Amino acid sequence: MKRRTLLLSGAAALTAVGGYNLYAGLNGVAPVPGSTLIEPGAALAQTDGEIDISRVQEMAQGNPDAAVTIMEFSSFTCPHCARFNETVYRQIKEAYIDTGLVHYIKREVYFDAYGLWAALVARCGGEMRYFGISEMIYAEQRDWTQGADASAVADNLRRIGRRAGLDDEALNACLTDRDQAMAMMQVYQTNMEEHGITGTPSFVINGETYSNMSFDEFRAIIDPLLAEG
Repeated sequence: MKRRTLLLSGAAALTAVGGYNLYAGLNGVAPVPGSTLIEPGAALAQTDGEIDISRVQEMAQGNPDAAVTIMEFSSFTCPHCARFNETVYRQIKEAYIDTGLVHYIKREVYFDAYGLWAALVARCGGEMRYFGISEMIYAEQRDWTQGADASAVADNLRRIGRRAGLDDEALNACLTDRDQAMAMMQVYQTNMEEHGITGTPSFVINGETYSNMSFDEFRAIIDPLLAEG
């Protein structure tokens, strides 16, 4: 199956335990009339040409030379992901990331237009602001996703961006950057296929893929790897 059509195939949907269906509702948000905001389906439809994926920065924390690398795959519109980031992620950060024991990489999954827009806003301030904006987006997920229409949701995300120190000019440029959106979609799709991700949140720890876990389950995997390293 061609990469550019994989995400449009609802029949290929798989659901992971404790997570969200990766493909559900990818194109479920109607375009805003007269808007230039990016739609995932529109981005995919234009991937026949060369896409510059070098512009998609890897968002990482911790020690890049650590013996353990964790990649988190999550969606800004996934309630399970919001819960994870408000609980288990903070425990991992305190115990392993801030202490330099783990290299932690956050990779986004795009269920729908809202999740893609949220990622564009989170990335708008670069790596320095990314993690702080991400925490705000997850913490306020129930509020910003409940706009009366897509325009209201975009405005909600802009408000979060403004509180993080971004101005409207920068936010509007990020939300309408089609080349960036296409590159993000391409990187997302490649990562999903490479690691066999079927639901969120999912994690790749030193090359092994896992579904959602508690902190104790993470610790049972991480500590032996640290001992080996």
